[in-house]
Parts: sequence; structure tokens; C-alpha cells
Amino acid sequence: MKDLFEKCFAWTDADDLKAMGYYPYFLPLEDTEGTEVVIEGHRLLMLGSNNYLGLTTHPRVRQAAIDAVRDYGTSCTGSRFLNGTLALHHELERRLADFVGKEAALVFSTGMQVNLGVISSLVGRGEVVIVDKDDHASIVDGARLSYGSMLRFRHNDMQDLERVLAKAGDAGKMVVVDGLFSMGGDIAPQPEIVSICQRYHARLMVDDAHSMGVLGQGRGTAAHFGLTEDVDLIMGTFSKSFASLGGFIAGSRDVMNYVQHHARSLIFSASIPAHCVTPVLAALDIIENEPERIEMLWSITERMRKGLKELGFNTGQSQTPVIPVIIGDDIPTFVTWKTLYDAGIYTNPVISPAVPQGMALLRTSYMATHTEEQIDRALSIFEQVGRQLALI
Repeated sequence: MKDLFEKCFAWTDADDLKAMGYYPYFLPLEDTEGTEVVIEGHRLLMLGSNNYLGLTTHPRVRQAAIDAVRDYGTSCTGSRFLNGTLALHHELERRLADFVGKEAALVFSTGMQVNLGVISSLVGRGEVVIVDKDDHASIVDGARLSYGSMLRFRHNDMQDLERVLAKAGDAGKMVVVDGLFSMGGDIAPQPEIVSICQRYHARLMVDDAHSMGVLGQGRGTAAHFGLTEDVDLIMGTFSKSFASLGGFIAGSRDVMNYVQHHARSLIFSASIPAHCVTPVLAALDIIENEPERIEMLWSITERMRKGLKELGFNTGQSQTPVIPVIIGDDIPTFVTWKTLYDAGIYTNPVISPAVPQGMALLRTSYMATHTEEQIDRALSIFEQVGRQLALI
């Protein structure tokens, strides 16, 4: 008789890496100021955070959370569907809808739950969801949870998207893409995607988790391309530029009404507490009133990307503050990560299946609060390690 746990006992990948001294995951941060962190007493320059605008430690954002705990306690103790909706949730939904230029918005407990709930509730039997092969896992899982069919097209390949849409025929169709791809740092070609979707009568959902606060004056890729009216659904998360936890979907009022009564990940999950809502409201105020933060983020990003390229590193097709350093094979990637770690830089090693086989990389990302001295230090260490390991 086969034991269900047999695969667990036989799986040794993580233990093998630990034995080699190269295990890079689940590292406990003891202290974090934002741009620098401490792990096991070792201070590192953080080049692996999604805190793009550096707002997690902003005094107004921090105080908003403190005040909310005092006024509302620590939990809503229920789902949005029943006793877990606060007036604050509705206020945030109104603000977010206005911010991204849609009629209505709906707040979920995590970004993952947004994609699981929205896609699975909207795509039914006999309908089709079409995803980019590099889409985030939450999009793929949302498609799998639906009763419809899932088709994929090659990454940012518009001819292949058209081929797949033609294959879907007359079925109800929804295309779902990342606006900013979180590993490669490249941007979906939305003008072409919108045109093709309109030609084949497909709805379009864009996951702007990594472009909120970064592109389109902080409003995401639809605003960046001037296509807000043409993108049916805009998704975002709070765990990046908004400095909190949660996520949202925005679109027409009718679609939001349908989703909030059918999305299982909303109905059967506890709602985010007040101290996760109020920091988002504070962050929205800062993004709308301090555009210089986004300008600083882009200045730092362009300097780092230029510096890495000039040193000879492969940064792929990155166009954003997500800058991959592509190494290729898995073990050299872990060795590079550990060498950088020992030298004082925190990066995120990413291997297959999160990226294609042979395209293992170090995911680096940047914040508006990084200093010129920190960028100088980062480039100096990258040069030192790149030469030491014969990467450049």
C-alpha cells in the first residue's frame, strides 16, 4: 500500500542546499529599517524587497496602523460577507476605485485571494481564461479553480495571443496578464493586447500588483498606457507600494457586485483588520501628493540598471525597478546569492519553475528610499563578486 507521505520523506532538495551552505529561503529578519536588514546579526543592504516607495516605515503610515489598533482592536473576526466589513473597507474601496479610474473596487484579504476569487468566479463552464506563460502563480491557480478552460500564450507574444484567442472560438473569454512581470521586470504590451482582445470580444484583466505606486503616476500600467477605459479589470495588492497586507480588484459596478457575491476566497476568508486598511489610505495620500517619491524611485532604478549593464551583467528585458541578474543554472545562482549575501547584499534567488529552465536569476528590486551611497556600495559589491565568480 502506497504511503501518501512517501514523496515528503524522499524529497531532500532543501536539506541538500542547507548542507552545502546555500539555502536562501525563509531567512528570519531580526530588524528591518527598509533599505537595510539584519539576519542572524548580519546587516545587509536590502535589494530584494517590494517596498518600492519605502512607505512601510513612513511616520504617517506607521501612525495610521497604531491609531487603528487603538480604535478598532486587532481583528474583524469575520468575513466581508458577514460581520467582517468595516466602514473603513468601504472608504478604501471608494478611494481605490477613484485612484485607478474605475466605477467600483472590492478589497480582499491578500493579493493571492483576489486572483483566486475573481478569476474562478467569473470564468464558468464552457468559458475560457487565457494567460501569459509568465503570469504569476496566483493567476494560474485562479484559472485552475474555475470551471472553465485555461489556455496559455507565449510570453508577450502577440501573434501567439491572437492564435490562442482564435482557437477559443465563440466562448466567453477573459485574458489575464501581469502588467509588470515580477521576475523579469518587463511590461505587458497593453496597447496591442487591448486591440487583440477587442477584435476577439475578450475581456481583459491586468494584475498590477507590482506597478501600483510605480507606473502611471502610481496608478498602474493601464494609466501608464492611457488605457484605463479599455482594461476591464485592474487588480492590485497592498503588500508592495501600499505598505500593508491585502489586495483589491476594480472594474464596473455590476462586475464588482457579482464578484463579491460569488468569489469564495472573499466570502470564506476573514477580512483584513483596520490596522491593515488605514496604512493603505495613508499611503494613497502620500502617492497622490508626493510625486517626487516615484521620480526618486525611477532615478535610483535607472542608475542601478545602467551600472549593472556596464559591468557586464545580463539584466534581461527589465524596464522597471525589478531588475533580474540572470545567471543561468541553479547551483551557480545559489553560489552567487551566497557570495553576495556574505558581502552584505540581500537578493532573491529564483529558479525553475518560477522561471524557465536554464534562466535562473537573482531578482533585485529598488526603493525610493535607497541612498546614493547604498547604490554605490551595491555596484561595488556586484563588481567584486562578478569578477570573483567569473560572471563578468
